[in-house]
Amino acid sequence: MIIPKKAKTLINIIEDAGYEAFAVGGCVRDFIMHRPCDDIDITTSAKPYEVEKVLIDNQIRFIETGLKHGTVTVLFDNDSFEVTTYRTDGTYNDSRHPENVAFVSDIKEDLSRRDFTINALAYNSDTGFVDLFGGRDDIDKKIIRAVGNPDKRFKEDALRIMRAIRFASVLSFDIEPITKKALFDNKDLLKNISAERIYTELSKLLLGDNVFNVLCEYKEILGVVIPELKPIFNIPQNTKWHIYNVWEHTAKAVEQSPKDLALRYAMLLHDIGKAYTKTTDENGTDHFKGHQKVSADYSDIALKRLKTPNEIFNRVMAVVPIHDMHIGTDRKKIKKWLSKLGEDTLRDLIAVKRSDKLAQNPEMTAQELENLLVTEKELDSIINDGEPFTVKDLAINGYDLISLGYTGKEIGDILMLILDKVISGELDNNKEVILSYLQK
Repeated sequence: MIIPKKAKTLINIIEDAGYEAFAVGGCVRDFIMHRPCDDIDITTSAKPYEVEKVLIDNQIRFIETGLKHGTVTVLFDNDSFEVTTYRTDGTYNDSRHPENVAFVSDIKEDLSRRDFTINALAYNSDTGFVDLFGGRDDIDKKIIRAVGNPDKRFKEDALRIMRAIRFASVLSFDIEPITKKALFDNKDLLKNISAERIYTELSKLLLGDNVFNVLCEYKEILGVVIPELKPIFNIPQNTKWHIYNVWEHTAKAVEQSPKDLALRYAMLLHDIGKAYTKTTDENGTDHFKGHQKVSADYSDIALKRLKTPNEIFNRVMAVVPIHDMHIGTDRKKIKKWLSKLGEDTLRDLIAVKRSDKLAQNPEMTAQELENLLVTEKELDSIINDGEPFTVKDLAINGYDLISLGYTGKEIGDILMLILDKVISGELDNNKEVILSYLQK
């Protein structure tokens, strides 16, 4: 394993002072898997005050970020490293944090408290790999296995449940059966975990390559953190447009969407209203009229509970209520959509519609997918040609209308009228032409 230069220097400094020090956890796992890793965590036999003394002696800056749990954050030029003393954890009373920790001198005790075997790995240049629980073998077999008793691991820290399925999605690993059973047995403990922590893990999960399988296999766990999803888990879609039930379609739509977090959340939530709007006609065909608005209402609730950042929230809420709206390929209509939504939201809508279609019956969607390509090309052309689609693009402005005697609200109304006529081709976007039209 090639440890980045600064991390290796830090490990050597601690070792030169007479202590053990190793790179540990995810960075070691990622190296074995030939994956990039920016975060290098270091574990050491040195107690926190001993770590600090070593750093002071070597004129290295640090921050006391977690002394209670044995962690010092080392500031090395523009990089930072968490250095944590070997420890064992005391009792967990909140399904998240140990009440106390005990510092130990044996790395085995430290590794034995970690969540999964693939993360219970350590390395330094002198010793090589420290793998006491078969982590490297599990990496080779693409298996996620709890260290020790999985039931105990998840009762200690319920966030590990989300971490397990996140790793399954991101790494495309399977979860071994005993660990998997413990996930489901303890899933309700996730209600004790903060929304911010859930959001972070869920977001990483949604961006994983294996997201479709994980969403399908572990839907009951997702239902704990986003209860609004549960009603669509087993809703059939008896219609020529679909080959999946609502949840399978949702999972496939997430998988088919770009790896853009807002779009993945949009696809996760876009059809939750179908549970409340489903009707079946006399021919046995299912319909979901008005599900877009209902989906948006429940999306709002779910995203706010997760304390979703505003940028993600706003993008999701802009497209979920209109995801079934028809854009078309006509250039004038596309400019009207641009005027209404703006370029960024219209591009999001196109991406959402494409992901939605790719998760439907392929025998029915080929033409619509082709139309979306045409729409996108027309949109690119409109933007590249600088064609007007907002009031600010017009050759006139409010001051021109004031000079003609318009006042108050009618200024905005007239500008929108002119914009509509320019978009439709009834008027050229030429100041003299527009003023002449208004004077008449």
